[in-house]
Amino acid sequence: MEEKNISKKAASRKAVSKKPAQRRAPSRRKPATKKQNETIFKKSKLKIIPLGGLHEIGKNITVFEYEDELFIVDCGLSFPEDDMLGVDLVIPDITYLLKNQEKIKGLVITHGHEDHIGAIPYLLKQINVPIYATKLTAGLIRNKLEEHRLLRSTKLHEIAQGAKFKLGKYFSVEFIRSSHSIPDSVMLAITTPVGTILHTGDFKIDYTPIDGKLMDFGRIAELGKKGILALMSDSTNAERKGFTMSESSVGEVLDKQFLHCTKRIVVATFASNVHRVQQIVNCAVKYNRKIAICGRSMVNMVTTAKELGYIDCPDDIFIDIDMIKNYPDENLVLITTGSQGEPMSALTRMAAGDHRKVKITSNDLIIISATPIPGNEKYVSKVIDDLMQLGAEVVYSSLEAVHVSGHACQEEQKLILALTKPKFFIPVHGEYRQLRAHSETAQSMGVNKENIITLANGRILEINSDSAEINGAVQSGRVLVDGLGVGDVGNIVLRDRQHLSQDGLIVIVLTMDSVSGNVVSGPEVISRGFVYVRESETLMEDVKSVVRNEVRKCEQRGVRDWGTIKSAVRDTLRDYIFMKTKRNPMIIPIIMEI
Repeated sequence: MEEKNISKKAASRKAVSKKPAQRRAPSRRKPATKKQNETIFKKSKLKIIPLGGLHEIGKNITVFEYEDELFIVDCGLSFPEDDMLGVDLVIPDITYLLKNQEKIKGLVITHGHEDHIGAIPYLLKQINVPIYATKLTAGLIRNKLEEHRLLRSTKLHEIAQGAKFKLGKYFSVEFIRSSHSIPDSVMLAITTPVGTILHTGDFKIDYTPIDGKLMDFGRIAELGKKGILALMSDSTNAERKGFTMSESSVGEVLDKQFLHCTKRIVVATFASNVHRVQQIVNCAVKYNRKIAICGRSMVNMVTTAKELGYIDCPDDIFIDIDMIKNYPDENLVLITTGSQGEPMSALTRMAAGDHRKVKITSNDLIIISATPIPGNEKYVSKVIDDLMQLGAEVVYSSLEAVHVSGHACQEEQKLILALTKPKFFIPVHGEYRQLRAHSETAQSMGVNKENIITLANGRILEINSDSAEINGAVQSGRVLVDGLGVGDVGNIVLRDRQHLSQDGLIVIVLTMDSVSGNVVSGPEVISRGFVYVRESETLMEDVKSVVRNEVRKCEQRGVRDWGTIKSAVRDTLRDYIFMKTKRNPMIIPIIMEI
């Protein structure tokens, strides 16, 4: 009996053991399905493509793309470098956006500085996309669109700080209140199918902001707790240790300058620094002074900020620039552009004595409330010298703390890293050395070195919850704006302009018989920027002789092709002029036929 029972139990155990084997068949398919899903998921990575703003200052624009949808963050410009002769503005190359315009769901703006909104009109002239921005930023964009006659055709959405909105079926964006040198700045919490990306925009940490609106640290920390896949953070001041001073500290220095001052006060600052203007207004109200505005960009900014309620002041504090002659100097403040020594700015024209409405005297106190942007130092120094020669007292950043930066230093960058705890870190907005310094800061905060990605303009970063890798590139670069021409000035034109600026120009004019090929008159020699003709008559006669001899040689060889004759004249004359003068002017032969 026992053996039978044992055999029955064994049989039942075998039966039991067979049942799970039958049930396991569908469970084997589950891992296969999961693996298949993972393969599909891996194919659909988020693409982050900076088209500007990396390895440079300004021209900020970044594309976020997932499958068949994309949106753009910022669309800024930069200002021409010294070798870009005659160029007015530099904007990003948007060829990639033109090729993918059917995918674009919107343009999201972090704040209203030119390096983030300046190229918007040039984008909209080619691609009409809806724009999402905060109230003041939208107001400044509206001014630009009116100038370019694009306002009616553009959808401009005002989004409040703290609000969320959808962009297509894959993206949602939340505006997080930030601090910068212009009000209404925001960070972007971008929700994507692969995770949350936090884009800081330009920021600093200011515990005593002028408008009393602190950065939303709570929301940033909350997102960090939930999990941030990647942090894209402003690197402009990444090389500087410590903290950036609060904007309110400038107000104390300005107050000291106003106290007991009986001179007319002229303050030059960035037009976009509304908080700085507010502090100048506060001082003017306190010391019973009227304010006049100089410079078109400053007038536009102050007008817009007042209309939208971002400058708090009595109604009668501002007066027209034409009215300053009706007030004594001790009751006047002028707020002007030109803190960077720009050649056509109001302060530069005042310093040169060319301003039509403001004449600088020894009874003026000039406060330059800005630090020179790298490359502008010599222009600012020239303006300071010129103002002092006119007898004015000049206060600038080397003498007093009349300016603070709007960008975070290392300790502030560490705080954002500590709050967000990102898996991946992408430094943005800066030259290579600044991106590298920010990467080192992130590493010191515990971000894995393999998870720090230093991008360059045009490179494609493909990212998901597990990995981030640079994979390929798109067309990027700079487009030069010269007057009404956009992109018609390139490297060859710039090279010619540099050649002309360095060595000048010689034009050789010949008149030839179209039948016989004989020289009928000339050559005439026209020189511009090479030598003064009246003082170099011998050289000019020698040049004519060289041209005649070369044309005669061509006739003897039976050369009738005018292109060949021009090339021969140009080459021979270039060698002769270099031998005589060690200069290399641009030579343009012109042959007229009769």
